[in-house]
Amino acid sequence: MSDILIVHTPASGIGVVTRAYARLLIAGFALLPAGAIAYLAGVQAPSLTFENHAFHEVAIAAATAEGAFVTYVTWRCYRSSGEPLLRWLTLGFLGFVLIYTLHGAFTGLAHHHMWLFLLYGPASRLAMAVLLLVGLLSFGRQPDEAGTRTNIRLWGTWIAAFVLIDAFVAAVASTTIASVGLIRSLESAALLFSALNVTALMVRRIRSPLMVTFGISVTWFALSSLAFLLGRPWNHMWWLAHLIFAGGFFLLSYAVVQAFHTTRSFATVYSQEVMIARLAAASIRTERALEELQRTNQKLEHLAATDPLTGAVNRRYFIVRVEEEIARAKRDGTPFSLLALDLDNFKAINDSYGHQAGDVVLQSFVQKCVEVIGPYEGVARMGGEEFMILLPQTRLDVASTIAGLIRATIAGRQFEAAPGEQIALTVSIGVAQFGPDGDSIDMIFRTADQRLYCAKGEGRNRVVAA
Repeated sequence: MSDILIVHTPASGIGVVTRAYARLLIAGFALLPAGAIAYLAGVQAPSLTFENHAFHEVAIAAATAEGAFVTYVTWRCYRSSGEPLLRWLTLGFLGFVLIYTLHGAFTGLAHHHMWLFLLYGPASRLAMAVLLLVGLLSFGRQPDEAGTRTNIRLWGTWIAAFVLIDAFVAAVASTTIASVGLIRSLESAALLFSALNVTALMVRRIRSPLMVTFGISVTWFALSSLAFLLGRPWNHMWWLAHLIFAGGFFLLSYAVVQAFHTTRSFATVYSQEVMIARLAAASIRTERALEELQRTNQKLEHLAATDPLTGAVNRRYFIVRVEEEIARAKRDGTPFSLLALDLDNFKAINDSYGHQAGDVVLQSFVQKCVEVIGPYEGVARMGGEEFMILLPQTRLDVASTIAGLIRATIAGRQFEAAPGEQIALTVSIGVAQFGPDGDSIDMIFRTADQRLYCAKGEGRNRVVAA
């Protein structure tokens, strides 16, 4: 019998403290550049400068080369996953590179044509901040079609738009509009859009690992714009602003590389807790598979345990599995959780499109749930549009995260009720953990159902775990 990976549930007090500490560390790292800005603003004389055109040109050339590379890697991720966020992230990198390059190219004109040299910097940062915000607002949406991902006309149109921006900035630089006030307005707008990015992340409570890195990066972008507003060309605050922006760019490019080497998506790289729970569940499933190999009637047992319509396990088999987990929990002290799921307003689908269409929707719903929960036992159909999921060796907070992933996946997809007829579907979920929420099968079932009804009563399309 294989060894089982045990997920240790920390005591409630230390668990709360460590989670709060981790969030404070993230916030502290995100705001780290603010300390350097405050130091220079309070200690360094603004008149001190370091004007080195050659160094500036080399630094911009290196940034352009890195930006082009990261743009290509991001596009490869987008082409693979079709995630809308990655489309806008690719355009954000591409626009920054095509606009910012001229900031370095015109370094030699810093004294003869100052506005032509200076305007491209804030223009590139503003363009990138706007595109990143649009991308963030598209997070979680359905992947783009394969044809859209490689549409040459689409990408050519955006490149042409960025070239037009370059030409427009050059034209403005040669007019009386060009001024310190214009530069400050562009930089202030870049600061505003970066701050909106951070606000949108917090409001939407997006906490996947790569999106946390995204949030830190846009915070650094906002602080770099603040430093540019406080600095003047060639002084130390101005150079610090470049350094802060470069740091944010490095962090965001690291997230892109992580996505490239894993799922090629920002949405499906999970937290350490969820991954540990998945690994534990995979170990349990492996052990169970070895035991099942010893049974000569495996095929018959599978047929007897399966709902013929959806392929989900049936109520009888699910109850047996829960009883086994209760025995395991009482013997080893390991946690497990249950999810109770109910499709919202499912009767309206049957009434509008017929029961055959409703059956198709049920089948698609189960398939989407299986894609999210991965190695877990699977979805159990308890009756009608009511389902349950068993999460072995999983405590309540991790189970709530998984329930949230299921809810978001269902709400973000369209289901085919009839040929050419796409409908939206939502699910309400109640979550319960064995032990804290009941020490018998009846009690934990009742708690999960009660929380499901609370989710229904609070407006549907939500997860209730307490």
